[in-house]
Amino acid sequence: MGGCFSKPKPVELKIEVVLPEKERGKEELSASGKGSPRAYQGNGTARHFHTEERLPAPHPYAGTQDCVEAAVCHVKDLENGQMREVELGWGKVLLVKENGEFHALGHKCPHYGAPLVKGVLSRGRVRCPWHGACFNISTGDLEDFPGLDSLHKFQVKIEKEKVYVWASKQALQLQRRTKVMAKCISPSAGHSGSTNVLIVGAGAAGLVCAETLRQEGFSDRIVLCTLDRHLPYDRPKLSKSLDAQPEQLALRPKEFFRAYGIEVLTEAQVVTVDVRNKKVVFKDGFKLEYNKLLLAPGSSPKTLSCKGKEVENVFTIRTPEDANRVVRLARGRNAVVVGAGFLGMEVAAYLTEKAHSVSVVELEETPFRRFLGERVGRALMKMFENNRVKFYMQTEVSELRAQEGKLKEVVLKSSKVVRADVCVVGIGAVPATGFLRQSGISLDSRGFIPVNKMMQTNIPGVFAAGDAVTFPLAWRNNRKVNIPHWQMAHAQGRVAAQNMLAQEAEISTVPYLWTAMFGKSLRYAGYGEGFDDVIIQGDLEELKFVAFYTKGDEVIAVASMNYDPIVSKVAEVLASGRAIRKREVELFLLHSKTGDMSWLTGKGS
Repeated sequence: MGGCFSKPKPVELKIEVVLPEKERGKEELSASGKGSPRAYQGNGTARHFHTEERLPAPHPYAGTQDCVEAAVCHVKDLENGQMREVELGWGKVLLVKENGEFHALGHKCPHYGAPLVKGVLSRGRVRCPWHGACFNISTGDLEDFPGLDSLHKFQVKIEKEKVYVWASKQALQLQRRTKVMAKCISPSAGHSGSTNVLIVGAGAAGLVCAETLRQEGFSDRIVLCTLDRHLPYDRPKLSKSLDAQPEQLALRPKEFFRAYGIEVLTEAQVVTVDVRNKKVVFKDGFKLEYNKLLLAPGSSPKTLSCKGKEVENVFTIRTPEDANRVVRLARGRNAVVVGAGFLGMEVAAYLTEKAHSVSVVELEETPFRRFLGERVGRALMKMFENNRVKFYMQTEVSELRAQEGKLKEVVLKSSKVVRADVCVVGIGAVPATGFLRQSGISLDSRGFIPVNKMMQTNIPGVFAAGDAVTFPLAWRNNRKVNIPHWQMAHAQGRVAAQNMLAQEAEISTVPYLWTAMFGKSLRYAGYGEGFDDVIIQGDLEELKFVAFYTKGDEVIAVASMNYDPIVSKVAEVLASGRAIRKREVELFLLHSKTGDMSWLTGKGS
């Protein structure tokens, strides 16, 4: 592993060598140029890699020219628990000091590029300030979601009270590291009728499940099937950026699936699951046997049931095609959005720049009321009104009127008539589990799939994850909940994969979500259903605030705008198992006008 270092001491070598995308495929070849013969058992047992297995014999970096070494600071420049971005000439590195030890990592979150130096350092990991992903400071590994990739870890050396960092230039420029994965060694013979693992649904839960299996050394056949015509993509981006093309939204390139033998069947609909014979039947009659099954079918959007519901140019947004058509039809015309939840408000915000007029119709009296409460909902509504969005509240659609088959007007129950050339419906969703009705897999009264902490259904070997499940939420006394968030689907997909490999993992993630409107981001962590009070610090008018949602004596959720990294701090406290009391928040507000949040980390609380 020479080449990069002047005098390598084997014990010190912590560097993780990761090649650029185009080199990735070659990563697991052994010195002979062939894949190591049957290094991974095909029976689904977990297998961990050793360095000598995963690095080609000749070192991939041609000598020292690909490495850069620099003194970045004095030992005393950083206190314990401090982070700093340091410059290495070819790029920046995040330098972290904890328990007297220095660690150097990639400085940007691989998910959306947030500066990790603004995040939260706690319990040996750094949490992203934007969306809550967590990275281990000793390895750079991703430990909590969202996102798929880990950070590079660079080598640190202390000499004469100076801190030196070594890094490969490629790693500095890449800013992300895909974990080493097993390849598939059981040939599928194209379309053989059986697979070891079948994953129904290719959203975040399905993809993370497949990737986790490969990361854990599973080398048997994995088939991922989706109703979509695209490979897995970033669905939350659809409503925030309706113009985005499928290739911009893709979570992994086509070559990735080929390289790791993750087969994706697109436009493939499962119509029956036969748990006795471990077999599924697709709409086109194709039958596939499985050994382990993950159900991650997601949800189907609710549609309007009013008069004229078959009129053209009325959409629910499920695919990039839906989103793109909405933008095309709305340009310079009148758009109506039904529903003032996350999807509806994101779409309305995006269309204000494009459409002639944007109107929002909602049953409640303020947007987001159930989720964020009256005061925050009203502040956000004002932001929309300042951007020319017109609201029709406490009413619903009674008729969609057409001219030559195409939408022209939306008639409301309040008897108002709103001009409309395109309408987007965002009134919630139902779990897409109809195909499981006769399967023997338990569904609750609303159609959700109940699972335990290991994401197992009532049928052995059948797991479920994502928007269609209810699961026990550890830090809310194992209350069975449904949390249809992107981040939660990632975490559940991972836990399901670990338990397919008998690793006995349990779901313990603190829910984290975000929304972006008019260039402003709202972050939220926790589970606030049933809150009975909201404590607000900051200025709602200015949209610079933090809102604590409490139930009885306990903080159960937090939301903020322009107040980072408070939401990540709260998420980290809740993840550590410490409860935050209402009186702590009230005391803090009484004594602090500075917005200092050190009380949260338990220092002197």
